[in-house]
Amino acid sequence: MSSEVTLFTDGACASNPGPGGWAALLRSGAHEKQLSGGFRKTTNNRMELTAVLEGLRALKRPGLAVTIISDSRYVTDSISRGWVHGWARKQFKKSDGWRENCDLWSELLPLLRRHTVTMTWIRGHAGHPENELCDQLAVAARGLPNLPADLGFEDLSGRMVTLGGALL
Repeated sequence: MSSEVTLFTDGACASNPGPGGWAALLRSGAHEKQLSGGFRKTTNNRMELTAVLEGLRALKRPGLAVTIISDSRYVTDSISRGWVHGWARKQFKKSDGWRENCDLWSELLPLLRRHTVTMTWIRGHAGHPENELCDQLAVAARGLPNLPADLGFEDLSGRMVTLGGALL
């Protein structure tokens, strides 16, 4: 694997919240790896974040130049504009509770620091081949039987998880 990697990602939810899936396609030179998974009840933003998180987790060597291509403004802007670093400095607290998805952002930050990351936003469902593939994989993953609980979103009984009274 070369020191340059492109990570294409997408997330999908049948309803929001609802059954969700995520997908990542890693490409380095002639090498490709597809990853996907899903949860029985989650949100689209959580799936978009999970796709990036799982894609970066799959990279074993530190110090790679990683271009992440996503159709999620939530993900791309939060990282490229540095918002997530400000949220982390405030320990993900807001005046009215906790920042949404702080569990996933907390896991993602160390992975972002392991590499030189460039974020690229693309329009979803616009014919971009890798984005279309990731969408297909994410939609397929959300439709699998016996999906696990997204423990950052719901407990095992199916109730939504809150922290400090705010939905994560």
